[in-house]
Amino acid sequence: QMQLVESGGGLVQAGGSLRLSCAASGRTFSSYAMAWFRRVSGKEREFVARVGPSGGTTYYSDSVKGRFTISRDNAKNTVSLQMNSLTPEDTAVYYCNSRWGTHNYWGQGTQVTVSS
Repeated sequence: QMQLVESGGGLVQAGGSLRLSCAASGRTFSSYAMAWFRRVSGKEREFVARVGPSGGTTYYSDSVKGRFTISRDNAKNTVSLQMNSLTPEDTAVYYCNSRWGTHNYWGQGTQVTVSS
């Protein structure tokens, strides 16, 4: 079992930046691929970014590529999402996700609101 706790959400003006963090419990963190997803009210959850177990590979949705950066620290069991050049369209609840084989865990989410 792995528990994920997100932090760092809040209110920011368009063009600003936020950094989300996700702290994971468990001793096998470095075996998991970690990702961020987001859900806009009334819509399905969508993929934002993913980082491989070692941190060497990253993937981004087209909507955030070039603006967001995902990274992880396996020594601290954390994964972060640096979000720059935020727009109102980035307003959503952001969720941390971990996946390894059949193991798939979600955090409770953190709200990000970008004002115009």
